[in-house]
Amino acid sequence: MTQYLLSVYQPDGPVPAPEVLSAIGRDLDELNRDLRAAGAWVFNGGLFPATTATVLTPRDGDVLTTDGPFIEGKEHLGGFTIITAPDLDAALKWGRRLASATTLPIEVRPFRDRLPN
Repeated sequence: MTQYLLSVYQPDGPVPAPEVLSAIGRDLDELNRDLRAAGAWVFNGGLFPATTATVLTPRDGDVLTTDGPFIEGKEHLGGFTIITAPDLDAALKWGRRLASATTLPIEVRPFRDRLPN
């Protein structure tokens, strides 16, 4: 089994209305229950907005600390799920469900030390 990172990319901007977030939360709860039941769930979590990030950058033998996201962009990493799946097709199936639940783009990527043969 290979581990995959399912990254949720969230647009910068206002938070959706409570009724929208409530429906997304219900869909995510159902997806996480299904992932656990299938033995595919490893870990998941949502992140605070990118404005809460601290970036550490090595420079000239030191490490600089700056507030905010690493780069300016129109979207940022909003959360993630780590799963195990027998192959990319299975991981993509879970990724599609996560995209449907969150209504956001999902990047599916295998962990380097767990690449399939």
